[in-house]
Amino acid sequence: MVHQRKVALAGSAHLELVSGVVQLRPEDAMFDAMLRGWRAQQKARGLQDETVEDRERLIRRFHEFANDYPWQWTPAHMDEWSVCLTGEKHLAPSTIRGYQGIVRLFSEFVIDSRYGWVPACEEAFGAFPVAICHEWNTIPHLQDYEGSPEARPFTREELQRFLDYADDQVDRAVRAKRKGALAAYRDATLFKVIYGWGLRRTETSKLDVVDFGRNPQAPQFGRHGTLNVRYGKAKKGQQPRRRNVLSVMDWAVDAVADYVENVRPRFGFPDHPALWITERGGRLQPGSINDRFEAYRDALKLPKDLVPHSIRHSYVTHLTEDGVDRRFIQQQVGHECDSSTAIYTHVSDDFMNTALHKALAPAFAGV
Repeated sequence: MVHQRKVALAGSAHLELVSGVVQLRPEDAMFDAMLRGWRAQQKARGLQDETVEDRERLIRRFHEFANDYPWQWTPAHMDEWSVCLTGEKHLAPSTIRGYQGIVRLFSEFVIDSRYGWVPACEEAFGAFPVAICHEWNTIPHLQDYEGSPEARPFTREELQRFLDYADDQVDRAVRAKRKGALAAYRDATLFKVIYGWGLRRTETSKLDVVDFGRNPQAPQFGRHGTLNVRYGKAKKGQQPRRRNVLSVMDWAVDAVADYVENVRPRFGFPDHPALWITERGGRLQPGSINDRFEAYRDALKLPKDLVPHSIRHSYVTHLTEDGVDRRFIQQQVGHECDSSTAIYTHVSDDFMNTALHKALAPAFAGV
């Protein structure tokens, strides 16, 4: 009988732990080994470096909050963390759900018997990791929700300042001849695209160069007259919803056309389909969009309640103020019902006064 040798999985405890070595801080050494193992497991599955690094940072933040190690974590730790994210940090439910999903992935990895972390922890510390994410202490994936409806839109003046600042970072990097000019140009264009087509952060991250196309009804926009959003918000248990978004802002079309023609090729990696690519050849991830947004927002001392999703809200609000039919806006942003679009709309007092005058004018015409 031929016995097949059992192959160790990438990320297994015995591949990451050094036997026969006495560690000065054994708890920290075990935690670091777990993270190395998780990193190896994810890379073996083809995940990009940026994704793996973002996830690891999140797990370290959870570890700092819990003030305990993974073999000491309990569902109560997750419950307390979720309450903190909701009540103290006021994060959007979609953000919290994403954070919880990352912790769940790590938890499932360290309790998976194929990787051997449970017996390793029990032997070293007399305790072992258990499942900490359950239905009662995590946010479910809601059908028609993306971001926080309460996240207010930018005012026009705030948005102009934000986009101008993003452009300024490109100029500064070019003048200083420092690394990062291409990334700054990419991100300045990215924020214009989020606003110009009313996109969600994840939708933006997943765009490919070929997703733009011509619109026969708007030939002036050339190859960027319409945008095929392939990864729209999915219903629970279903595939992402596609939608075509018509280009309506000529300046946004000019910005993305210039980027595609003159900047995107300078990153190299011509065979990579992504519209937004990193200098290391990976697709730009939603977490990186968050980081850049927060850096610019904080540098401008804009309110903390402005989040990337606020740019999408601004698209809906500003088009409404400009008199665009709400049914058209509803189709553009991928809302199934008009009430969702209404939630996103925070029109200015001036617009409300103008609308009121228009509504009352017929009634007083004969007075």
